[in-house]
Amino acid sequence: MAEFEKLVNSIMAECEKEGEPVTRAEAEEMARMEMGAKDIKNYTQATNEKKKTTKERKIDIDKKLLLDILKSALAENGITATAENEVKLHFTHNNSKYTVTLTKHRK
Repeated sequence: MAEFEKLVNSIMAECEKEGEPVTRAEAEEMARMEMGAKDIKNYTQATNEKKKTTKERKIDIDKKLLLDILKSALAENGITATAENEVKLHFTHNNSKYTVTLTKHRK
């Protein structure tokens, strides 16, 4: 309760300093509200949306070259392949669908 008394006295002193003196009952009510407000969590949602950053995709020339080599090798054997970016190569052989995914391992 000593904390409560200190808070009441500080509220009364602060209000008096601002030129708006309050009674002890008003200061006690303000102190109870302030102490209760510390227990309340204030969750708010931002009103403005975050801007989405767009990163320019880097094209790996080496991977593209390797997939082109694979694609031409398949074409020499009568297999039509389609490339997805410089990452995947899709083709069909004997009524089965295949995908070759090229992964570049980095240090």
